[in-house]
Amino acid sequence: MPLRGCAAVACAPVTLASLSPQAALPSPSTAVWQLGPVPIRAYALCIIAGIVLACWVTERRLRQRGVAPGAVLDIAVWAVPAGIIGARIYHVITSPEKYFGAGGDPMKAFAIWEGGLGIWGAVAGGAIGAWIAARQLGIPFSVVADALAPGLPLAQAVGRIGNWFNNELFGGRTTLPWGLEIHRMDPDNPGHALRDDAGQPILEPGLYQPTFLYEALWNLGVVALVLILDRRLKLGRGRAFALYVMGYTVGRFWIELMRTDDANQILGLRLNVWTAALVFLGALIYFVRVRGPRDYLIPLGATATATPPSTSDVSQVDLSERETPARAAAPEGYRVVSEAQYAAWQDTGVVPAATDDDARPEDGEPTGDPAAADLASSDDEPTGEPSAARTDRADATGARPADRDS
Repeated sequence: MPLRGCAAVACAPVTLASLSPQAALPSPSTAVWQLGPVPIRAYALCIIAGIVLACWVTERRLRQRGVAPGAVLDIAVWAVPAGIIGARIYHVITSPEKYFGAGGDPMKAFAIWEGGLGIWGAVAGGAIGAWIAARQLGIPFSVVADALAPGLPLAQAVGRIGNWFNNELFGGRTTLPWGLEIHRMDPDNPGHALRDDAGQPILEPGLYQPTFLYEALWNLGVVALVLILDRRLKLGRGRAFALYVMGYTVGRFWIELMRTDDANQILGLRLNVWTAALVFLGALIYFVRVRGPRDYLIPLGATATATPPSTSDVSQVDLSERETPARAAAPEGYRVVSEAQYAAWQDTGVVPAATDDDARPEDGEPTGDPAAADLASSDDEPTGEPSAARTDRADATGARPADRDS
């Protein structure tokens, strides 16, 4: 008697395809669009969007520490190009065979729109650019670094979406429901998948670990970690940035172990695995050894309105900014003060008298303004004048009458 219904189905041969998961994450087959003669690249758009978000977060946090509005733009002018250059240099140095080996094309080293930016070089190059800008603005570099701490992993999370468009940085084969489909990309037409005779994009066989997604989600967790601990512990002296570095490198360590794309290895491990471990140790040593309260800044030499205190590092919007038709003049420099002194300045508009505690050897000159240094030195001279009287002589700009005329 022939089998029918479910019995017949049960006797059907079991194949590997029948065991494959039905769910999968798709990948785009196109990462470049033409707007007339101009190519619009998804990777570049993601990088730009990440930079904009990082600048917005950093601006909010700098304002909360007393930095004048718009300073993040002056910093970004130096940090962003330096970061991109550093990222590309790191990638080329660690993968030289793609550009200078047999069959390599040296000119491809400049094709950053095709992917290939190393975060380690980006952070190093961006730090150099930010340090130059901070020196010009008279802002301690540690203040800039701490303000950037949550914005940088947010930018990295957005940038990883560009890897998804490029069908790159995926892991090994998987049968998980969130396995990733990968297109076979056309080497002669970057940003586009190869297509079969029917015009359909060709997929690589099987599904793959979406390591770019893991890193993006991990980075968002690092953003939350830095914001929460920084708010509770009031981290300063660069410790918030060190916390970001530790959080990011822990995730990068295990994610690198999952990746299967070509990479140079040392002792059987990918180069970036070793880099993540060493950078983590350096950040941990810095975080443990460096101590000190969070720094706040008072603008000097220009009329500047104190930023109202906020309950959040990123969510508050000062509506008065929208009523300002033009950006206020940049201060001549800044005074590094304690949180209590900064709060008093917000309430009274009177700059507190400088003390020896204002000096910050690890950041170089703390104020960027000779008037502040002169004011600090005058407190050490036995003039016989009460300190309160000397404080009254300092107006809201932090400069004495004689200083304003010089």
